[in-house]
Amino acid sequence: MLRRVAVAVLDRVAPFELGVLCEVFGTDRTADGFPAYEFDLCSPEARPVRTQAGFVITPTADLSPLERADLVAVPAHPRDAPIPPELGAALCRAAERGAYVMSLCSGAFVLGEAGLLDGRRCTTHWRYAADLERRFPSAEVHPNALYVEDGRILTSAGTAAGIDLCLHLVRREHGSAIATKLARRMVVPPQRAGGQAQFVEAPVPRRPDAPTLEPLLTWLVTNLELSSTVEELANRAHMAPRTFARRFRAETGTTPHDWITDQRVLFARRLLEETDLGVDAVASRAGFGDAAALRHHFTRRVGATPHAYRTTFRTPHKPADGVESRRSRAHRAR
Repeated sequence: MLRRVAVAVLDRVAPFELGVLCEVFGTDRTADGFPAYEFDLCSPEARPVRTQAGFVITPTADLSPLERADLVAVPAHPRDAPIPPELGAALCRAAERGAYVMSLCSGAFVLGEAGLLDGRRCTTHWRYAADLERRFPSAEVHPNALYVEDGRILTSAGTAAGIDLCLHLVRREHGSAIATKLARRMVVPPQRAGGQAQFVEAPVPRRPDAPTLEPLLTWLVTNLELSSTVEELANRAHMAPRTFARRFRAETGTTPHDWITDQRVLFARRLLEETDLGVDAVASRAGFGDAAALRHHFTRRVGATPHAYRTTFRTPHKPADGVESRRSRAHRAR
């Protein structure tokens, strides 16, 4: 269980990414039913560090908390910042003993210098992805991902994607109900779909005959139990299938099949946590058709069977507003 968090900072740390980690893991919200974390802000010899914005922060500890933390996180730093050998060694020891090791944005370069990206999937801000790939050729860089989880090594894209990764880890460790409640508290989406392609400068030229797919995506989320082919979705969007496929990937960073499957798994998680529906009923409601298909896709994306997930994250209260009402609204609208 995630209880101890250590954040390692060096000179010219990015204050936004550092603030994300402090907001998610360093703010005491136990009075509102959130998990408690032992949180340490660390630097070599506990030295004060200057942020990229020019102000100075004073860490609470040296690097020793990295030796016992369940999560060791590195916020964004300049890519050319020297990495103290003792920090690289501490990150490696954390990974070896099974702790989560996380980087936000250009913090991936710190993990790379420590050797933790060799042979692993990872990401960083899309502007730095080519440089990350060049400097660490053994890493498998995914420039279009908002975040990547490879075992216990987690990396995120730029700025707000750090929020996505932190919420993903909260969801994995404490369940969707806590992650959604925290996202609502932070006034951010509980889970964004797609990748960085939607934020890269002009991924596809915007034309009057190629409008946004947002109305279709909204329809899909409220009709997950329906089975639709790419041709049918393209027709609904008034596009040719090939044009639709290109537009869909440009806006979401993935294929229609993978996007819909991700949304179905997310909805199935909520049903498993917040209702008493059996696995067959959850599979039907989430659009998987049968329990075997649900187990296949759920286990592949979540890392646990539906039954094991429910046992761990079952919420002992009535369904939250939105699980039942969303379906009711969808059926009434038809």
